[in-house]
Amino acid sequence: MSRRLNKVEEACKEVLSEVLQREVKDPRVGFVTITSVKVSPDLRHAKVYVSVLGTREDTERSFEGLESSKGYMRSELGKHLRIKYLPEIEIVKDDVSEEALHLAEVFRRVEADMEESGDGEDGPV
Repeated sequence: MSRRLNKVEEACKEVLSEVLQREVKDPRVGFVTITSVKVSPDLRHAKVYVSVLGTREDTERSFEGLESSKGYMRSELGKHLRIKYLPEIEIVKDDVSEEALHLAEVFRRVEADMEESGDGEDGPV
């Protein structure tokens, strides 16, 4: 990946994070974190990966709010970035945090099962 593309992605992430934190006033948007931004090589499309903390209903409401705020977020990108084409924004759910919590729970269960059966006393496998 080109160095310029990396810079554009990082700049988009910074601007959009700031906009979400300070300027988007939609009450549906809860605790949202932009985890990464992937911009197409022609700079015309940007996938914004977001993680939402809360229940499934909170997540759905937050995504509705984000979808309705895309135009505003795109205009703010235009104010802060000096690029020829302003990318169309696509909001994508990033499940990394959910997967990490699920894996932690699985490991905790396996560890508890090993302690109950006495398999954990012999040391590493």
